[in-house]
Amino acid sequence: MTTILAIESSCDETAAAILRDGRELLANVVASQIELHKEYGGVFPEMASRQHIVAITPVVRQALEQAALDWSDIDAIAAVHGPGLAGSLLVGLNAAKALAYARGLPLVGVNHLEAHIYANWLPTADRDAPTSTPPFPQVCLIVSGGHTDLVLVRDHHDYVRLGGTVDDAAGEAFDKVARLLGLGYPGGPVIQKTAESGDDSAFRFPRALRVGDYDFSFSGLKTAVLRVVQEQQRQEGHAIAKEQKLSHAAIDADSSDLSIPDLAASFQAAVVDALVAKTVAAAEDFGAATVLLAGGVAANTRLRQEIVKALPVPVRMPPIRYCTDNAGMVAVAGHYRYLSGLRSGLDLDVVPNLKLVPDTP
Repeated sequence: MTTILAIESSCDETAAAILRDGRELLANVVASQIELHKEYGGVFPEMASRQHIVAITPVVRQALEQAALDWSDIDAIAAVHGPGLAGSLLVGLNAAKALAYARGLPLVGVNHLEAHIYANWLPTADRDAPTSTPPFPQVCLIVSGGHTDLVLVRDHHDYVRLGGTVDDAAGEAFDKVARLLGLGYPGGPVIQKTAESGDDSAFRFPRALRVGDYDFSFSGLKTAVLRVVQEQQRQEGHAIAKEQKLSHAAIDADSSDLSIPDLAASFQAAVVDALVAKTVAAAEDFGAATVLLAGGVAANTRLRQEIVKALPVPVRMPPIRYCTDNAGMVAVAGHYRYLSGLRSGLDLDVVPNLKLVPDTP
């Protein structure tokens, strides 16, 4: 019986979780900073790292209390060391290294993207995770604020990066367009909610399907939305903002004749169509037995529905509460690395641009 305590602090969530035998999630505590960063329309890195310092000890203590365990019950400590914000990563990793050293426990470094993949092993309704491992090979779409990648998963810890975004990540595009439409932050949830009352065919936005076989591009889509807003501003006699200053181009929903729900729905449809089309192509080309969804944008209802409809093979996706950053997914990834005999030294350092698949020489 293996019990892993995991820590996640790669961006703006301070989290700790405890997992038993890779299946039973005994605790999963997340201290969110969303309210702290809302006024900035995105994560303020220095503020995020300072808040991690405040939250890390209470979060770890709460996880132990929630699991009704003490340190003698813990077999190893897993922690994310990249990718992410350097200051944020340092807080969680240094806490994990200190605990491992003080308690004489093994340390297991985890890649944040790998952790998102393993969110698909987390419990769905009750405490126990699915008993069966999704059959390999798998194609995983990792889609979040900082990443949009298609990965071939041939086995545990055996990955091939098939493609990814050449500019904005999908989640980043959601945030920018939400700000442009005056909807607030974070962009994914507010655009999805606004789109519910909109017509997704009201605006014909580009899908950028021709950029690489398994690559994505969302900057052109973002610009297309901007141009619609700028045209409306011209008609209303407003100053026109340049593309690099999206926040100053934000539409005034109360005075504009544009339908914000239609814009949100049309934008969301364009993002989802591109994500689904490339994932389906990769699954067919590489003979995937299973397709996985991972990352914060995997919580998008339209994406979840459309990808299931488009694929003839089973699709596994995490429960929505596990799509965004949490330590439960780090614990599962750490569990499988621990079982494989993978350990990290106390000299493990953060790597803000850490890749899931290292570049070949």
